[in-house]
Amino acid sequence: MNDKFKIDSHKMNHHPERVAQWLEAGDDWEKAKKIYPLYIEVSSCGACNHRCIFCALDYLDYKTGSINTENYLKTLEDMAAGRVKSVMYGGEGEPLIHAKIRDFTLKTKDLGMDVAFTTNGVFMNEDFLETALPITTWLKVSIDAGTKENYAKIHRTKEEDFDTVLKNLKKAKEIKEKNNLPVTLGTQMLLIPENHQEAVTLAKIVNDIGVDYLVIKPYSQHLMSENKRDIDYEKYLYLEDELNKLSNKNFDIIFRRHTMEKYDTDTRDHPHCLAAPFFWAYIMANGDVYTCSAFLGDKRFCIGNINEKSFKEIWESEERRKNWEFIKNLDISQCRQNCRMDEVNRYLWNLKNPPEHVNFI
Repeated sequence: MNDKFKIDSHKMNHHPERVAQWLEAGDDWEKAKKIYPLYIEVSSCGACNHRCIFCALDYLDYKTGSINTENYLKTLEDMAAGRVKSVMYGGEGEPLIHAKIRDFTLKTKDLGMDVAFTTNGVFMNEDFLETALPITTWLKVSIDAGTKENYAKIHRTKEEDFDTVLKNLKKAKEIKEKNNLPVTLGTQMLLIPENHQEAVTLAKIVNDIGVDYLVIKPYSQHLMSENKRDIDYEKYLYLEDELNKLSNKNFDIIFRRHTMEKYDTDTRDHPHCLAAPFFWAYIMANGDVYTCSAFLGDKRFCIGNINEKSFKEIWESEERRKNWEFIKNLDISQCRQNCRMDEVNRYLWNLKNPPEHVNFI
């Protein structure tokens, strides 16, 4: 596996200034409140055209609301002023449903922040691609099956969507090549018993299209999701060798073995979360700002709403200070295993708890 994008790891070590700011802040709230996220996930739309059988956010009921355009554009300015470096449009719904998603993309990049998308790819039409791809760092499409019949069952949609997604990926590749764009085109399969037999098939399909990578990732049980699964990933590790045979200089298979092994055996050595409420945040389609996406809907992690206050006011607020104090003592066993910040937390914990003889480098 050639994981040059560090998808199965982290990139926190490439931001020493922000980490140093965090270390210096310690228990001083006046310093801590000035530490803004490096990365923010934004849900532009709560609605989704699919109902994937493994959806972690099914408990949110796919509400049809969309993020307020005027307020969000102002929020982007605050985020940039706080030195937020990247924004990923994804979230509890399908981000490309929002009528102003192209405007969001242009504004985000214009303010100096990197842009990315996680999408099911159905609404990834040519107009969107022509606007977004030249200014997007990466775009990842969740496909999750190698045949249209199984795709329809897993995504709980019509079979034609499978063909639409592949057609849109081909168009994305065409636009990328025609304009010599640096954007990374990725695809993803969430590995479950219902699709493991089609992993190689999907890899061949997207390799032929010419995308840059295919991620094979494990299921992660959300604490509040309605779907419940207990998957033994040991029985699927054999797929790594088969899939890696398809890798070449233009196409990477990123088989998340490390994360799968952590799923089977909880190896967390950090008793508390250190990444929140600092290095990342989540903005829901209704405008609520959360310090951790694993607790969407849990008001203990909601620190304000961009329709009521500016992002700066929210991020430096008393509500965030209370969340900061709460997370300091939150038992990590209450958190989602293999959460988005797991590897970042391991890194930060090691910095806070150095080994003996640390000066003998």
